[in-house]
Amino acid sequence: MRILLAEDDTMLGSGLERGLRMAGFTLDWVRHGPSAQTALCTQSYDVMLLDLGLPGMDGLELLQWMRQENLGVAVLVVSARDSVSDRIA
Repeated sequence: MRILLAEDDTMLGSGLERGLRMAGFTLDWVRHGPSAQTALCTQSYDVMLLDLGLPGMDGLELLQWMRQENLGVAVLVVSARDSVSDRIA
């Protein structure tokens, strides 16, 4: 399974990367919204772990773009945002 990790926090990203690779997954890690967009245009992924607070392009903007492009990638949102309005969005 190929995973795209879109996370700008170095500590969190490196821990997720290490754990997922140890579990046998293939993983690409990007730290900016536009980098995630480029990766999605050039590679095929089974799932994306997405932080909402990415620099350059917010995670919600990236999700909207993915929907417009009809990308069939499953997305798991990984975010520290915890307000009700963020969870609804």
